[in-house]
Formats: sequence, structure tokens, C-alpha cells
Amino acid sequence: MFRRKNTPLFNASDAEQREAKINEMRAAIGLLSARGEKYCNESCLIKYLEARNWNVEKSSKMLVESLKWREGTRPENIRWPDVSGEAKTGKMYRASFPDREGKTVIVMRPAKQNTSSHEGQVQHLVYTLENAIRSLPEGQDKMVWLIDFTGWTLAHATPIKTARESMSVLQNHYPERLAVAFLFNAPKVFEASFKVLKVFADKKTIQKLHFVYKENEESMKTLYEHIDPEVLPVDFGGKTNVTYNHEDYSKLMTKDDIKTASFWAEDGN
Repeated sequence: MFRRKNTPLFNASDAEQREAKINEMRAAIGLLSARGEKYCNESCLIKYLEARNWNVEKSSKMLVESLKWREGTRPENIRWPDVSGEAKTGKMYRASFPDREGKTVIVMRPAKQNTSSHEGQVQHLVYTLENAIRSLPEGQDKMVWLIDFTGWTLAHATPIKTARESMSVLQNHYPERLAVAFLFNAPKVFEASFKVLKVFADKKTIQKLHFVYKENEESMKTLYEHIDPEVLPVDFGGKTNVTYNHEDYSKLMTKDDIKTASFWAEDGN
């Protein structure tokens, strides 16, 4: 009888094995458009491989689906005027401070929801993610979420349709972008909603979520380990008096739109 040849176990820390997987991934996804080539850099390929435990078949399938989604959605074409209305209350924005390692921080305030538009809310999320990624400093490729539930009630709960699509966008088209997420001052009533959301989230994402409470010193230590209280706003238990200003943020995003257009080799108008 013939014995099956043993397949060597993959070692993610082995440079040669990683390189082989990356090359195999490139071959699997085939020819790409100019934008596809720019999107599918080595860092991008690694993220999709990591999201599927370095299984090239599953990773390439996931990436191809993302490329189809990007072709239809054109996230790189979304500009600030398209989402400014959604952002007026400061319900989601890129923070002016980084975490201790320099990673971009995204602040979310669900209680400040100001529209009922499914398409508008998803588009706002995608724009914020694209902007955060473009703003990451060299050497960083993940971001931190700081989700403030102060004042949140069931009346502010995101519709299941929107929550489900948002989760799908995050997990399927922005894999391995989340470093850690802090759910700040979440009320007990949120637990029911969270149980529903957990159904749509993968185990890796769930493990990155931390509930922290301003009055709980032990939980706040976890937050301070990632974000220096000297730069953290007072609302989050920090020492900085800074609040969201829509006019100032609009100016920043308008400048960033020009950089985005330049990156994707578009006309800056």
C-alpha cells in the first residue's frame, strides 16, 4: 500500500513559507485592474490570508469577493460631501489622537444617531474606514475603535439590516484591520442587542471587544494600556478637553479627500 505524503504544517513565522503563500495567492486571483493592483499590495494579501488562516483557496475567494464589492461600491470614490450629513452630530469620526503605538482611533457614539438611512449609514462607515486606513502611519495597519454608549437606549439601536451589512463590510472587506475595540459605558439593556450582533461576528472579532466603564478603575486600566489618558478626552476618563466640531472636521476631511484622490490617481476636483 502507498502511504500519503505528509503535508508539512504551515509556519506563519517562516519567511519562505509566507512568501510562497503570498505568491500562490497572487496567482490565484489572476489579472487585476490598475486599482486592483494598487489595492492588492503585499500587506493586503497577508490580511486576507490571516483572516482565513493562510488557506490560499479560502483567502483568494474572500479577496475576489472584496474586489467585486469594491468594483460595485467604489469606496475610494466616496467624498466628504457624500457623507457630511450623516456625520453632523459626531456619531462616528476619526479621532485627533492615536493610541500608544500610533494607530488611528475611530470614535463612535451610537446615541448621536441622526438619520434612518440604511445606505447613508453604511456609506458613512465605509468612508470613515477608508479615511482611517489612509491616515495610518507607516508601520501600522490596524485601527482602534472607541465606542461611547453614554445616553444610548433601545431607541438608538441600529436596525438589524444595517447592523448585519455593517458587520459584513467590516469582516469580509476590511479583514484584520481591527486591533481592539472598547465599548465604553454600555448599559445593561445593550447586552440583548450585543447577543444578536455576536451571531454575525466571527470569534476573532469578539475577542477584540472590551467592555469598559468610567467608574470601574480595573476596566479603565485596560483602556489606558492602549490610549494614554493625557490625550484621551475627559468624556472617556482622560485629561483632554476636546469635542467633535463638525466645521473643523469638515475642513480636515476635505483636505484628506484630495490626498485620497491623488492616491487613487484621480482628478482632485
